[in-house]
Amino acid sequence: MATRKIDTPDGGVLAVETSGDPSGRPVFLLHGTPGSRVGPAPRGAVLARMGVRLISFDRPGYGESTRLPGRDVAAAAADVTTIADALGLDRFAVVGRSGGGPHALACAALLPERVLRAATQVSLAPRHADGLDWFDGMTPSNERAYRQAELGPPRISGPFQVRSRVIRRDPAQLIRNLVPELSTPDRTVVADIGIRRMLHSTYRQAFRYGADGWIDDVLAFIADWGFTVDTIGVPVRIWHGADDKFSPVGHSSWLADHIPGAQLYLEPGAAHFGSLKEMTGAIRWAAHA
Repeated sequence: MATRKIDTPDGGVLAVETSGDPSGRPVFLLHGTPGSRVGPAPRGAVLARMGVRLISFDRPGYGESTRLPGRDVAAAAADVTTIADALGLDRFAVVGRSGGGPHALACAALLPERVLRAATQVSLAPRHADGLDWFDGMTPSNERAYRQAELGPPRISGPFQVRSRVIRRDPAQLIRNLVPELSTPDRTVVADIGIRRMLHSTYRQAFRYGADGWIDDVLAFIADWGFTVDTIGVPVRIWHGADDKFSPVGHSSWLADHIPGAQLYLEPGAAHFGSLKEMTGAIRWAAHA
C-alpha cells in the first residue's frame, strides 16, 4: 500500500491510500462511520488479480485528513475530484460501505461525467426521505445518537470525543460495546480474528486525533445531503443484509425505489457486517463497467 497527502483547494489535506494493481481500473472505496482509509478491504493480491486499483481516503476530520467544519454529504464529490485529479484519473467507480454509502451516491449524482458505476452496501437513506420511517428497525444506540445530534452539535460533541479516546486506547472496546445489539449473523462475522484486526486498525486510525470526523459524519447524515438521489444517472448497485439493525434495510429499499435503474440485492441471513464479506463482489462489479 502507498499513502499520500493531497492538498485541497481550501487549504486542507486528504490522506489517501492506494492498493492493488497500479495500472488497474480505479475504484474509490469510501469507508464506514466511524472509519478510515485503512479500513476493511480486499487484500492487495486479490485486487491485483481483479485488475483493480483501489483508492481510499480518510474523510475530513478522520485520521490524517484535516477537518472541514460543516461539511455535507455532497462535499465528498469535491474530495474525490481533488484526489482523482492529483492521481491523474479521468473516469473511475465508487463503492461506499455503511456511512460511505451516502458519500458514494454524492459522487454518482454530482460527477456524472467521471463516475462509471456506484455501489453501496448497508447505506443510509436521507434523513427526511419521503415515505420512509427513518428509525424503524434501528438499534436503540444508533437512534439515540442521531436524535441527540438533531438537538445540535454540542449534544454529541463531548460524548463522542470521550468515546473516541476510549476506543483509540482500546479499539476492541467499540466491538464489545456493539455485541449486545449484534444479530446472530453479525456476531459470527466479527468473531473472525482477521475481521476484528481490520476493524481495530480502522478505528485506531479514525480516532488518531479525536472524533471530529465521526461527529461531522453524523451531523451530515441528518442534514440536507446537498443533492437528491433521483438525479443519479449512472448504474448503481445496492446491497443490504436483510437482518441489518444498524442501517435498517428499509433505507436501501427506499434508495432502490428512488434511484433510476438501481439494482437492489437483499441478502437473507446477512446483517450489517456481512457487507465486509460482500465487499469484493461490490468492487468487482463497480470496476467492470
